[in-house]
Amino acid sequence: MIRHVLVEQGAPKVGTAYEDKALDQLFETYQKERSEYFVLLEGDEILGSAGISPLDNGDPEICELQKMYFDPSARGRGLGRQMMQKCLDFAKDQGFQVCYIETLLSMTAAQKLYQKTGFEYISERMGDTGHYSCTIFMKKELN
Repeated sequence: MIRHVLVEQGAPKVGTAYEDKALDQLFETYQKERSEYFVLLEGDEILGSAGISPLDNGDPEICELQKMYFDPSARGRGLGRQMMQKCLDFAKDQGFQVCYIETLLSMTAAQKLYQKTGFEYISERMGDTGHYSCTIFMKKELN
């Protein structure tokens, strides 16, 4: 589903989540401490997903909202906002103080959702996500 959405959005296949090895091992990837991956199902169909994990090579009080994607059939139904809240609640429960996300310039709908939930643009990348094609960086204070 994630790769399908990235293709649908015209995202580059390099320097984005598209090439993450973790996509083929999501269960194993999110077994580490202070990490969780949420999947939205409608019947047996995956409509969306998102994860929270400590930011790689970052401050231990900073988490990253990762791999938040929704099938076109799920958009415009408030599901993204609900998923975002689930992820941020988990992050707070894990003691994170800041949540970071990066995205593509072309993903304006996602940016609007992030802004509505309190994320603000920042000028520089945080941590080491490996997503060098993502040029939009945002963070939210969780206190």
